[in-house]
Amino acid sequence: MARVKYRDADVALMARMMRAEAEGEGKQGMLYVGNVIVNRVKANCSDFRDVRTVRQVIFQVQGGNFSFEAVQKGNVFYQRAREVEKRLARMNLDYWRKQPAKFALWYFNPYAPCPPEWYGQPFSGQFKNHCYYEPTGETCDEIYTGG
Repeated sequence: MARVKYRDADVALMARMMRAEAEGEGKQGMLYVGNVIVNRVKANCSDFRDVRTVRQVIFQVQGGNFSFEAVQKGNVFYQRAREVEKRLARMNLDYWRKQPAKFALWYFNPYAPCPPEWYGQPFSGQFKNHCYYEPTGETCDEIYTGG
């Protein structure tokens, strides 16, 4: 059973986002970004209350800007998804979740050492240039349950 409901269009959209945000970090880095996307679909808390689909997550606007820099700036986000990224996206949607992004709802590239917390959320780990942050249990219990 998949971690979240999805269609082929969701796979392609998520694959494009994974590529745009983390292609330089290889397959593993793209999987971590995909993990955050799926976690945001699953979490009905914090900044992601009532965001229930891959499309809603990717095109979410916060503070007047798109949540993902790749959507804001365009870069490779508007390129077609390749089969390798689609396969990785399906892995995330179906079952894949590992640290440091296993429970993460946020990530960013600080171009410096990762801060111990980001907007009050604890650091869960780093992969190459991206720092990952997960919610505290009190604010987002549902992210720690289920697949």
